[in-house]
Amino acid sequence: MIAFLERFVPENETEANPEHEESTNISLCLSLDLQGSLDFTSTTAAAGKDFGGLYHTKPLAVIRPAVPEDVVRVVKAASLSSNLTVAARGNGHSINGQAMTDRGLVIDMRAMDDLIDVVTFNGSVYVDVGGGVLWEDVLRHCVLGFGLSPRSWTDYLGLTVGGTLSNAGISGQAFRYGPQTSNVSELEVVTGKGETMVCSETQNSELFFGVLGGLGQFGIITRARVLLQKAPDMVRWIRLVYAEFTEFAKDAEWLVSQEGKGESFDYVEGFAFVNSDDPVNGWPLVPLHPGQRFDPSRLPSTAGPVLYCLELALHRSCHDQSTSLDKMLRQLRYCRNLRFEVSVGYMEFLLRVKQAEQAAMASGIWDNPHPWLNLLVSKRDIVDFDRAVFKNILRHGIGGPMLVYPLRRSKWDNRTSVVLPEGRGEEIFYLVALLRFNPRGGAAAVEEQVGQNEEIVRWCRDKDLDYKQYLPHYQTQEQWKRHFGKKWTRFVERKARFDPLALLSPGQSIFSRSTRSLG
Repeated sequence: MIAFLERFVPENETEANPEHEESTNISLCLSLDLQGSLDFTSTTAAAGKDFGGLYHTKPLAVIRPAVPEDVVRVVKAASLSSNLTVAARGNGHSINGQAMTDRGLVIDMRAMDDLIDVVTFNGSVYVDVGGGVLWEDVLRHCVLGFGLSPRSWTDYLGLTVGGTLSNAGISGQAFRYGPQTSNVSELEVVTGKGETMVCSETQNSELFFGVLGGLGQFGIITRARVLLQKAPDMVRWIRLVYAEFTEFAKDAEWLVSQEGKGESFDYVEGFAFVNSDDPVNGWPLVPLHPGQRFDPSRLPSTAGPVLYCLELALHRSCHDQSTSLDKMLRQLRYCRNLRFEVSVGYMEFLLRVKQAEQAAMASGIWDNPHPWLNLLVSKRDIVDFDRAVFKNILRHGIGGPMLVYPLRRSKWDNRTSVVLPEGRGEEIFYLVALLRFNPRGGAAAVEEQVGQNEEIVRWCRDKDLDYKQYLPHYQTQEQWKRHFGKKWTRFVERKARFDPLALLSPGQSIFSRSTRSLG
């Protein structure tokens, strides 16, 4: 392993001739026999930026593959060079340049978005789907065509299947079914060696578990087999307001712990918001229907600058009028008369963020930089986190949602590359997502928000909180080593086995490209 790491030492730049190298790499690309297309001009600018808007690079070329074999050809060509790297780009929704490569090759996985095939194996139904397909297209195809649906989602479905499986894929269903990485049974992967491998829990399992949550370091997902279940017709969607974080957290933890003990909700999330009429950060965020109004007079006099909302959903059929969970709702300690409820179609519920996206695009803020921060925080530290972060650092809001809700460790597979807080025997940990939309715009605002994120992470580290970054981004290998902790050795071994030249996903800044080639 040490020998492997020692290989990733940059070549002496004084001995390199960048112009000659680029000319050689262009010639190498032009020699590719692709069924898809190769672009050195029009699309490279778009591939050099992402949704986060914080980093910009200049790739050498963008490849739009027509078939998985094109991905193989690109990876093999890069291995013949001394410095080319390869980044698989889905819908460009990364935050810190994770899907970019400077003067390397970007593979536009969205070019292969036509594989969505419902199949049956051993009595279970799955969807075989290309790595570049958007989850919203999977939803429409499966629900409208077959009345079926994947079990676990992300809140925003304008993301590719390969992209979310390379991280984890988390939403309010994860407490029941685990993240999306826990709901895939088979992958087809092009490794950093340019080999196409089908893998599962029992076939090439080291690659299978490495790729799941592997940040694109071991291979490019060209197909995934995802478990399906019967899709409901309707969703009963509920929001409950809390003035005290401890009551919010206790209720949320109790609700996610009911799974497996009889009937329970199908979706549990939560968020913090400002106790004011601020349309971006405050009370107007909570109602679910234009006819609903947030009445602040219903809040207790002890309410502080930050409030909390528990968001629940119950799946049901058109003919199901069951109210069996109302008894459970009556046991919760939310502020009475600050309950908001609506019934919507299943697809409308899952595509709820699509409406926010369209509104953000119309206002122009969708294209602003998004200095987001996502953390996984242990249960033991979440109250301290609330006191220091939500009630202090972020008490005026962030210009976007501040999600906070519990997840269950037993629903995650420790064999994957995903890392969680240590937990010290705790079943519960929390997702915290600070989804800034930077409505003010401007470089000064972005710098301030990035600084605020750094302050939060520094506080977590200084206070020795048990936490991990989700969708992580670090600058040094020592930081990555600290992030992966006990999984670092296995992570390095998998890298050496499946991408020994470190061709893949250079934007993660975990490994440096080896100057050796396979030619």
